[in-house]
Amino acid sequence: MTTLAFDEDGVDVVYEGTEFRLSKDLIEGATGKSYFDVTDHEVLRIVEKNPDLAGEARRIGDILR
Repeated sequence: MTTLAFDEDGVDVVYEGTEFRLSKDLIEGATGKSYFDVTDHEVLRIVEKNPDLAGEARRIGDILR
């Protein structure tokens, strides 16, 4: 299971027991979008090859409100 914790500057990730951080700039470069317009599902796709995308995608900007 992958855990994502969003803040204004990036995402703290726990993937298969390994903790790391994805910076805002890295996410914007990988998606070609503004950080706050990227969805949680898009971040999961950066981390995992075939993520389980259950539920509706949420924009980071909405998550941080």
